[in-house]
Amino acid sequence: MSVNVNRNVSDVFYRYKMPRLIAKVEGKGNGIKTVIVNMAEVAKALGRPPTYPTKYFGCELGAQTLFDFKNERFIVNGSHDAVKLQDLLDGFIRKFVLCPECENPETELIVSTKKNTVSQGCKACGYHGLLISNHKLMTFILKNPPNLNPATQGSSLTEGKRNKRSKKTNGESGQENADESNVDNSILEASQENNDTVNEAQEDDKGWTVDVSEEAVRARMQDLTDGAKSMTISDDLEKSEKERMDIFYVLVKKKLDGGLLEKVEDQKELLFEAERLEIKNKAPLVLMELLFDQNVLQQAKKYRLLLLRFTLNDKKAQRYLIGGLEQVVVLHKDVLMNRVPAILKLLYDLDILQEDVILEWADKVSKKFVTKELSQEIHDKAAPFIKWLKEADEESSDDSEDSDDEVEIEYNDRAQVMPLKPAVVTAAKVSRPEDDGEDVDIDAI
Repeated sequence: MSVNVNRNVSDVFYRYKMPRLIAKVEGKGNGIKTVIVNMAEVAKALGRPPTYPTKYFGCELGAQTLFDFKNERFIVNGSHDAVKLQDLLDGFIRKFVLCPECENPETELIVSTKKNTVSQGCKACGYHGLLISNHKLMTFILKNPPNLNPATQGSSLTEGKRNKRSKKTNGESGQENADESNVDNSILEASQENNDTVNEAQEDDKGWTVDVSEEAVRARMQDLTDGAKSMTISDDLEKSEKERMDIFYVLVKKKLDGGLLEKVEDQKELLFEAERLEIKNKAPLVLMELLFDQNVLQQAKKYRLLLLRFTLNDKKAQRYLIGGLEQVVVLHKDVLMNRVPAILKLLYDLDILQEDVILEWADKVSKKFVTKELSQEIHDKAAPFIKWLKEADEESSDDSEDSDDEVEIEYNDRAQVMPLKPAVVTAAKVSRPEDDGEDVDIDAI
């Protein structure tokens, strides 16, 4: 059975397909391990060596990985089900396969061992740029470029010790393996020398002149900037979550002040930065704080695409967005408290919030973002919409739409006709709750 390479795309005619991961658990006790049966086929569909996603799993799960190229067995120590590994594979695809511009998987990785950088080129749109990531897999890719003979790629320490033991016990067979390894190394060295010769010849053909045009200077400065980013990018993750949220806050504020939030490339940059800082789920708190005030109904439509990049199919991000909405309502209580049903209805209609997320929020009053009294008041105001949502869900199962149409018209009229009351915009800053760095289910509090 095949699935879309980018599983966020639900189009049945999406042409980029890959086999669904098949995992098999072997062994027991301390020797238990998970064999990814069809990793070679999956990696081929992604255009990456099978060692890359396998090693990515090991990094994410904190487990050791083993590669048996002869039998095409790619192993992750421990017991892991296929569903969990498939979800992890989505993260690998997003970070190391999809093009950051067109989001197509027609990309290839170019490793420069001299510059110690990894670049990404897209055959679909022509994009080319540095792959900036602080993931541990980057070190593995630098040591094992895609064009390297896979049988020479490094594996685990356990496998290395096993090879040493086999050489000692097998005698002549061990010598033959060493000879074969020497042949492979000599071929690789010869290939590298040829590449260096070609590169030197190409550089000689360019002559001794230096392009000093404005475009060339700007390009060289950009290269320096990207290089500096790659050197310092890991420092941010050592900071606390509050500090990382503040970094994201500054970037969003800068984009907002420059009127750049409606451009696709700037929206993607914000999403990439949130993922890099590992705060994507909580980023909607910052967006609600900076982008919304008493004119939330108009602003929700204006920033719909930006919000969808963070909340689409991400229930945790949607729950944090509702928390941010509670804070905005409290800041502009006189104007927005009575409009809570219309606001929730609009966010639901715009697909920013899913029905089940709204109903889960309605089931329990939380004091995580505002006081329990104010949260209860917001829940009370939202009650008519929640009632309509439940009734509409029940009636839709009976193929009845009359009640849906009536209530929808009622809320649309409310959103369009009700005038905005003048309100003093306070300079109060929405508080962002500090966590201990772990994901917290706000409904469990």
